[in-house]
Amino acid sequence: MVNHPQWETRGGANRAAGVGVTVLLHGLVIAGLLYYQPTRSALEEAMPIMVNLITPTLEKTQQLPQPLPVKPRVQRHVAPPAQVVPPPATTPAPSPPALAPSPPAVAVAPAATASAPAAPASVPAAELAPSPPPVPVAVVPPNFSADYLDNPPPAYPSISRRMGEQGKVVLRVLVSAKGAPDKVELKSSSGSNRLDDTAVETVRHWRFVPARQGEEPVAAWVLVPITFTLKS
Repeated sequence: MVNHPQWETRGGANRAAGVGVTVLLHGLVIAGLLYYQPTRSALEEAMPIMVNLITPTLEKTQQLPQPLPVKPRVQRHVAPPAQVVPPPATTPAPSPPALAPSPPAVAVAPAATASAPAAPASVPAAELAPSPPPVPVAVVPPNFSADYLDNPPPAYPSISRRMGEQGKVVLRVLVSAKGAPDKVELKSSSGSNRLDDTAVETVRHWRFVPARQGEEPVAAWVLVPITFTLKS
């Protein structure tokens, strides 16, 4: 059996046309499936997601050398050289006239120096300050009413009693340091001379406790009142 070349050409063309129709049909089927919503969703879920991780490349920064600190320039002020002023010309002083030669001096032995007076010793400040005046001690006046003195009261004059004379006599008495009445004076009268004289004469025989200034007895004045009354 002899194969005719035209038949082979036709057979190859038919096969190629069949393959193209098959591919076209498959494409239509696939396109239909893609346009179908459930099929497309299933394919999208089944398709793997490709993720490419891009790692950034680290750029190495080149560290530039830092510039060195620049020292500020200090301008030094140079003072100009001082001008030297020549001193004024001085005229030579006239030489003193020649004097006659003086006689040779006689050597005298130095006198003995007198000893300097000694400096006064320092006085403490407490001695230099004036001392305050002493505080006076209060004086206790004399006493004439003590029980142990036994001073009798003045007797009432009988004539004054009959005449009804009465009153108060005040006597001023100077009591000595021993307690005796050195002076008895009338300070205020009762209005009756007989009553006044009786009071003075009686007090001259009294005894007193002398006044005291601290622990020392001293002389002092004291007032002694005496009352004459007919009611007693």
